[in-house]
Amino acid sequence: MSPLEAGRMLDDTLLDDPAALQRADRQHALLALAGAGARVRTAVRLADEAGLVSLRPEGRPRTVLVAGHGSALAAGAVLAAVAVTACQVLPLGPSEAGPGEPDALTAGLVWQLPGWAGPLDLLVVSSATGRERGLVRLAEQAYARGCAIAVTAPPGSALAEAALQVRGLPLPYAPSAVEPGQSPDDEPDLPAEDPGAIWAHLAPLIALADRIGVTQLPAGSLHGVADRLDEVAVRCRPDAAAYLNPAKGLAAQLSGTVPLVWADGPVPGAAAERFAAMLADRAGLPALPGPLPQTLTAHRGMFVGHLGAGADPDDFFRDRVDEPEPLQLQVVLLRHAPGRPADADPGFAVARARRLADAHDVRLTEYTSTLEDPLQALAELTGPADFAAVYLGLAR
Repeated sequence: MSPLEAGRMLDDTLLDDPAALQRADRQHALLALAGAGARVRTAVRLADEAGLVSLRPEGRPRTVLVAGHGSALAAGAVLAAVAVTACQVLPLGPSEAGPGEPDALTAGLVWQLPGWAGPLDLLVVSSATGRERGLVRLAEQAYARGCAIAVTAPPGSALAEAALQVRGLPLPYAPSAVEPGQSPDDEPDLPAEDPGAIWAHLAPLIALADRIGVTQLPAGSLHGVADRLDEVAVRCRPDAAAYLNPAKGLAAQLSGTVPLVWADGPVPGAAAERFAAMLADRAGLPALPGPLPQTLTAHRGMFVGHLGAGADPDDFFRDRVDEPEPLQLQVVLLRHAPGRPADADPGFAVARARRLADAHDVRLTEYTSTLEDPLQALAELTGPADFAAVYLGLAR
């Protein structure tokens, strides 16, 4: 058996063996995802206790800059998807690694404010550890420019202390209730990120944005997200049989494929980017995310190439003993259609996507949320996808 074939095989028996899944999940990723709802509630409570509930904003900022890396940037992308049009949201990732820094990659990252950032703008710095010196320097730079500043970081960390020095609003980071485990595949200077961290970054960010008028979400939106994540955790739990568990079913569909994760709308766009990142991180599977209708042309070549043609599995001359099964395309289409019936007109882009997949015999799987609340729709789309990425990684 070739290394490529071994890497693509899916152990179906493991998916229906909760005890075996628990033994394989050395990093406790499934437990971290199961506790996402509780983590949102904790983050909201900590933000209120930190003074967010008594905040009296003087007006909506011109731009909200969300600085961090990993899940913190994913949270910024979600805020950009749900923000009002009158306010721009810009995720701010690291621009370079500084010389002479420690070996740990995140410790040496450097962030830089845009040249136009100033007193009309808000900088939100978010970190799970609070140890990144680059983020501390960014907060100091923003203070010198006159920006308003908010910081989400563990209490007592260097970043939390810096928030007090620059007169920023400190918002405690809600840690996972699950102690992260170690895996032999971990990089020594870049350990795997807690898969539930996005909610610890997102909850205080959304609470703050709602308070200052950057979003106009329904009352109790974050608590509704927590309830939705709890529901997803029950449906996708390890002891739910594969034929009843949507996450296990999706993991089985993705095995041996090249996933194209297409998004119809801003919220599905953030969910698609998150799903692709989780597949790469947790399952070692490259996926191509993108918004409709741009993906119809951007990914066209994959349909007319050997992946779209299916590298015909019935090829008479293929060696079925020594050659692995050919890779296939798999389209995962994420949609948000608030309040619309299932049989409503999906629009040109979705209809064209369905026709394209059908014309080239490519399997297309749709996940649609009809919830009015965009944040709850995000949880409904993201939750099963996160579990699927973890299941796929464990079963491979």
